[in-house]
Amino acid sequence: MIGFVLRIYSYLFHLALAVLLLGVALVALLSRSHTLRLEMLPWTGRTLTYWLLGSALFGLLSIVFAWIGKGRFLFLLYALAVFGMVFRGYFLSAYSFHSKEEFRLAAWITGGALLAIFGAWSQFRRKLRKSYKWRAVGRGY
Repeated sequence: MIGFVLRIYSYLFHLALAVLLLGVALVALLSRSHTLRLEMLPWTGRTLTYWLLGSALFGLLSIVFAWIGKGRFLFLLYALAVFGMVFRGYFLSAYSFHSKEEFRLAAWITGGALLAIFGAWSQFRRKLRKSYKWRAVGRGY
């Protein structure tokens, strides 16, 4: 049951993130303004816009494939990459926090991304067989 809840959380977390990234990338593309800058990411301008667009599309595809049971490994890779970029961007780069609330938000996002990895990993657990007692009862023994 915990694995199921983690899996649903992981899908929803990455779906929200992918939709957000897609929205930011599309606004930047449609406005023809490539001055986009997110200090926690290593890219700027046009390169950042295309990275956000590609990441969003890859995230959405990996969620769909994982949901239907195909390409679960891609979803796990996406979850690991998101956590890596978030952790690196906020805590291992020159990024500086301007307030306690901003640090707290970054910590929550990083923790949420870490928890989402466990949800993506839970897809690979085998389903437990019913106990011998229940199989015997079902067959009329």
